[in-house]
Amino acid sequence: MEIKDRLRMIMDSHKLNAGSFADRIGVQRSNVSHVLSGRNKPGFDFIEKLLLAFPRVSAEWLFTGKQSSSDAAESTEFVEKVQSKEMQGSSDEEKVSLHAEANKKIVKTLVFYEDFTFDVFLPNEK
Repeated sequence: MEIKDRLRMIMDSHKLNAGSFADRIGVQRSNVSHVLSGRNKPGFDFIEKLLLAFPRVSAEWLFTGKQSSSDAAESTEFVEKVQSKEMQGSSDEEKVSLHAEANKKIVKTLVFYEDFTFDVFLPNEK
Protein backbone atom coordinates (compact mmCIF):
# COMPACT_ATOMS: atom_id res chain seq x y z
CA MET A 1 0.00 0.00 0.00
CA GLU A 2 1.34 3.41 -0.98
CA ILE A 3 0.99 6.75 0.77
CA LYS A 4 -1.70 7.77 -1.73
CA ASP A 5 -3.77 4.78 -0.56
CA ARG A 6 -3.41 5.85 3.08
CA LEU A 7 -4.48 9.37 2.06
CA ARG A 8 -7.60 7.85 0.52
CA MET A 9 -8.22 5.97 3.78
CA ILE A 10 -8.05 9.25 5.71
CA MET A 11 -10.40 10.89 3.24
CA ASP A 12 -12.84 7.97 3.37
CA SER A 13 -12.81 7.84 7.17
CA HIS A 14 -13.69 11.54 7.34
CA LYS A 15 -16.12 11.31 4.40
CA LEU A 16 -14.16 13.89 2.40
CA ASN A 17 -13.80 14.17 -1.35
CA ALA A 18 -10.52 15.37 -2.86
CA GLY A 19 -11.64 19.01 -2.96
CA SER A 20 -12.83 19.18 0.62
CA PHE A 21 -9.73 17.28 1.75
CA ALA A 22 -7.53 19.86 0.00
CA ASP A 23 -9.47 22.70 1.61
CA ARG A 24 -9.21 21.10 5.04
CA ILE A 25 -5.44 20.69 4.93
CA GLY A 26 -4.88 23.98 3.13
CA VAL A 27 -3.36 22.92 -0.18
CA GLN A 28 -4.43 23.41 -3.78
CA ARG A 29 -6.96 20.93 -5.08
CA SER A 30 -4.71 20.08 -8.01
CA ASN A 31 -1.97 19.13 -5.54
CA VAL A 32 -4.25 16.53 -3.93
CA SER A 33 -5.39 15.30 -7.34
CA HIS A 34 -1.80 14.81 -8.52
CA VAL A 35 -0.83 12.93 -5.36
CA LEU A 36 -3.89 10.67 -5.47
CA SER A 37 -3.32 9.87 -9.14
CA GLY A 38 0.30 8.95 -8.45
CA ARG A 39 1.65 11.71 -10.70
CA ASN A 40 3.43 13.41 -7.75
CA LYS A 41 4.59 12.35 -4.33
CA PRO A 42 3.44 14.56 -1.46
CA GLY A 43 6.04 17.14 -0.42
CA PHE A 44 7.04 18.23 3.06
CA ASP A 45 4.54 21.11 3.17
CA PHE A 46 1.71 18.79 2.11
CA ILE A 47 2.59 16.23 4.81
CA GLU A 48 3.06 18.91 7.47
CA LYS A 49 -0.33 20.47 6.72
CA LEU A 50 -2.00 17.07 6.68
CA LEU A 51 -0.55 16.10 10.07
CA LEU A 52 -1.57 19.46 11.56
CA ALA A 53 -5.11 19.13 10.19
CA PHE A 54 -5.41 15.49 11.33
CA PRO A 55 -3.46 15.25 14.60
CA ARG A 56 -4.66 11.68 15.25
CA VAL A 57 -2.88 10.46 12.09
CA SER A 58 0.53 9.03 12.90
CA ALA A 59 3.37 10.21 10.67
CA GLU A 60 4.91 6.75 10.91
CA TRP A 61 1.69 5.13 9.73
CA LEU A 62 1.33 7.69 6.94
CA PHE A 63 4.84 6.99 5.62
CA THR A 64 5.20 3.26 6.29
CA GLY A 65 1.73 1.89 6.94
CA LYS A 66 2.91 0.57 10.30
CA GLN A 67 1.60 1.63 13.68
CA SER A 68 4.31 2.95 16.01
CA SER A 69 5.05 0.90 19.10
CA SER A 70 4.16 3.84 21.37
CA ASP A 71 0.72 4.13 19.70
CA ALA A 72 0.22 0.39 20.08
CA ALA A 73 1.28 0.56 23.74
CA GLU A 74 -1.17 3.42 24.41
CA SER A 75 -3.99 1.47 22.76
CA THR A 76 -3.16 -1.68 24.71
CA GLU A 77 -2.93 0.26 27.98
CA PHE A 78 -6.31 1.90 27.35
CA VAL A 79 -8.01 -1.41 26.52
CA GLU A 80 -6.51 -3.06 29.61
CA LYS A 81 -7.71 -0.17 31.78
CA VAL A 82 -11.25 -0.44 30.42
CA GLN A 83 -11.29 -4.21 30.81
CA SER A 84 -10.02 -4.04 34.39
CA LYS A 85 -12.76 -1.52 35.28
CA GLU A 86 -15.39 -3.80 33.77
CA MET A 87 -14.12 -6.94 35.55
CA GLN A 88 -13.44 -5.50 39.02
CA GLY A 89 -16.03 -4.55 41.54
CA SER A 90 -16.00 -0.76 41.41
CA SER A 91 -15.51 1.33 44.50
CA ASP A 92 -17.85 4.27 45.18
CA GLU A 93 -15.19 6.67 43.89
CA GLU A 94 -14.87 4.73 40.64
CA LYS A 95 -18.65 4.62 40.26
CA VAL A 96 -18.78 8.41 40.49
CA SER A 97 -15.95 8.67 37.96
CA LEU A 98 -17.65 6.24 35.57
CA HIS A 99 -20.96 8.08 35.97
CA ALA A 100 -19.26 11.35 34.99
CA GLU A 101 -17.75 9.64 31.97
CA ALA A 102 -21.17 8.24 31.02
CA ASN A 103 -22.40 11.79 30.39
CA LYS A 104 -19.87 12.21 27.60
CA LYS A 105 -21.06 11.99 24.01
CA ILE A 106 -19.22 9.62 21.67
CA VAL A 107 -18.20 11.50 18.55
CA LYS A 108 -16.18 8.87 16.71
CA THR A 109 -14.95 5.31 17.24
CA LEU A 110 -11.79 4.05 15.54
CA VAL A 111 -11.02 0.35 15.17
CA PHE A 112 -7.46 -0.60 14.21
CA TYR A 113 -6.73 -4.03 12.76
CA GLU A 114 -3.52 -6.09 12.81
CA ASP A 115 -2.97 -5.49 9.08
CA PHE A 116 -2.68 -1.73 9.86
CA THR A 117 -6.04 -0.88 8.34
CA PHE A 118 -8.75 0.83 10.31
CA ASP A 119 -12.45 1.65 10.32
CA VAL A 120 -14.14 4.78 11.61
CA PHE A 121 -17.62 4.59 13.05
CA LEU A 122 -19.67 7.74 13.50
CA PRO A 123 -22.82 7.64 15.64
CA ASN A 124 -26.12 8.40 13.97
CA GLU A 125 -27.36 11.86 14.92
CA LYS A 126 -30.89 11.85 16.32
